Amino acid sequence: MSQKTPQVQTFGCRLNVYESEVIREHARSAGLDDIIVFNTCAVTAESERQARQAIRKARRENPDAKIVVSGCSAQIKPETYADMPEVDHVIGNDLKMKAQTWQDISGQKISEKVIVNDIMSVRETAGHLIEGFEGHSRAFIQVQNGCDHRCTFCIIPYGRGNSRSVPVADIITQVKALVQAGYNEVVLSGVDVTSYGKDLEGQPTLGFMMSRIFREVPELPRLRLSSLDPVEIDDDLWALIACEPRLMPHLHLSVQAGDDMTLKRMKRRHLRQDIINVCKKARRLRPNIVFGADIIAGFPTETDEMFAATLRLVEECDLTFLHVFPYSPRPGTPAAKMPQVPLDVRKKRAAQLRDLGNLQMARFLYRFVGGVSDVVVEQHNIGRTPHFAEVVLDQTLPVGSMTKVKISGVSGDKLCGKIAENKPSAAA
Repeated sequence: MSQKTPQVQTFGCRLNVYESEVIREHARSAGLDDIIVFNTCAVTAESERQARQAIRKARRENPDAKIVVSGCSAQIKPETYADMPEVDHVIGNDLKMKAQTWQDISGQKISEKVIVNDIMSVRETAGHLIEGFEGHSRAFIQVQNGCDHRCTFCIIPYGRGNSRSVPVADIITQVKALVQAGYNEVVLSGVDVTSYGKDLEGQPTLGFMMSRIFREVPELPRLRLSSLDPVEIDDDLWALIACEPRLMPHLHLSVQAGDDMTLKRMKRRHLRQDIINVCKKARRLRPNIVFGADIIAGFPTETDEMFAATLRLVEECDLTFLHVFPYSPRPGTPAAKMPQVPLDVRKKRAAQLRDLGNLQMARFLYRFVGGVSDVVVEQHNIGRTPHFAEVVLDQTLPVGSMTKVKISGVSGDKLCGKIAENKPSAAA
């Protein structure tokens, strides 16, 4: 079945969501209507398995389409996808962002099946001006890419390269365009966003860049951050947490574990007490703030006692939005060579963490019953509060619009609410 517009399937992080929109625009401009692009993730073996499964399904359903694979998994292991008969081209992570790549594919100037560069040689990250995000009520923009750190479990630096930042002026231009297009919420994304600016002239910090956004785009209703390294929050960002109401009261922290020995073996830059201190400081500055956390269950050498320390940390810091990953050994990383925790134990610990996360979520949601919240609509009658809680609305509204909602109750992992005003703000 022929595709009328470029198809892009996204796996993994918010940064991939942004990059998929850039790919979609490049492919559309190149006239690649009958193309399916898979923007892959390499964080876990499961994400790679899902991508391969989706590629096979796409070929069965679209025998005549051109199939291109890119993203972190394709960058790190291009031969895995090159060996698949369903795939026409494998494109590297830097090349997927270049318009010329898609023009060359359209003009059949690329004969090789694999076009992947040395990602470590890439030194700059361009700001790509895009008008919107297909199927998304929030706009994601890339402010940073790559990572200079080498956590022992992580393969991503080898898919993304070293840390590099988008200039402040380019970010502001993009935010202005998205707000003018009707977006009520913008999410700043990157691989290691708290390292922002270290490679730019004058070394502007993440907080400085965000302050410029708030100052130069006063009409921006809501700004949200992706995952943060807890020990790299700069003074300007702390000031925004304390005083800027348009910065959403929801921080997602790259916690990974709650045991010091595990954190050291992960080669993280924080210890257990650092997480506790960050949460205490943030709550002192903004008492109603909520935290999410990335946590790995069953990291190599993790004992029952070490895992119990992670469970206690979730409760002690009142972490709510948990992104839990059973440890997945990535070939080529130091952790893959460490003594492994049995897979069934990893899965069991991940399930325990998710159960605790569900309990934390329930406690969190009941705090809002009876109050009024500004909600950005995501899917017809589903929206998000500033604290990132999902709300089921009593009526359908345009996707991307923002409205005040009276919170009436809790249903499962979502709030329930009634529209408290008749005129929602513009949708994207």
